[in-house]
Amino acid sequence: MKKLMFLSVAVLLIAGCNNAQNKGKLDDYSKLSVMTSDTVFTFDNCKPGSIPEGWSEHFTGNGKTHWQVEDDGGNKVLAQMASSNPNYHFNEIVYDGFKVKDVDMSVRLKGIKGNNDQGGGLIWRYMGEGNYYVVRANPLEDNVVLYKVVNGRRTDLPLLGKGKTYGMDVSPLGHGWNTLRVVVKGDIFTVYLNGKELYEVKDGIFENAGKVGLWTKSDAVTYFDNFEVERVKEVSR
Repeated sequence: MKKLMFLSVAVLLIAGCNNAQNKGKLDDYSKLSVMTSDTVFTFDNCKPGSIPEGWSEHFTGNGKTHWQVEDDGGNKVLAQMASSNPNYHFNEIVYDGFKVKDVDMSVRLKGIKGNNDQGGGLIWRYMGEGNYYVVRANPLEDNVVLYKVVNGRRTDLPLLGKGKTYGMDVSPLGHGWNTLRVVVKGDIFTVYLNGKELYEVKDGIFENAGKVGLWTKSDAVTYFDNFEVERVKEVSR
């Protein structure tokens, strides 16, 4: 993925709190513009304890969610802080400024704590609470798994050429920063961790453009930073 901060044209650097764009109702996609500029969310200008302007938090399951900006040793990050949710509970925060179909996304994430789950992931083609794709990295299990969530039910997807494996095991993730990336082109999703390609998945249940965002499960307290979103050319079917 290109380092977006070095692009000379078509870059919109968003600090996360000062750039509200075309915000509509959660499910009113007719009012959302299609993404036209590459975007980096850094949260540097955000007030700790607040949700960045232009974002909205949601959850699937029983419990609650609590997203806010945190100060991590002088660096501002977006964090999911609810730490007492049951196991089958998904925390979601999405950017309401645009929708996009084919996209190259990456984020730095750091698992802080969680007994049921840790880590987190990337959401794309978000159609509302309980309907989206997500890929996540979990330091408790040291694996990276891609799912579809349909009407609140999460299903891991088979890997191309490998079948149903429950994602892929990876080297220990620890409690430091890791970079998770997914490239979405049509019905093919390519997953990367710390610059290394892991696998591809094929699925077509959500074919239209949707919102993008971040995700954790259950009681995972996780920090996110440098959320980069780059629109890629849609592939023909």
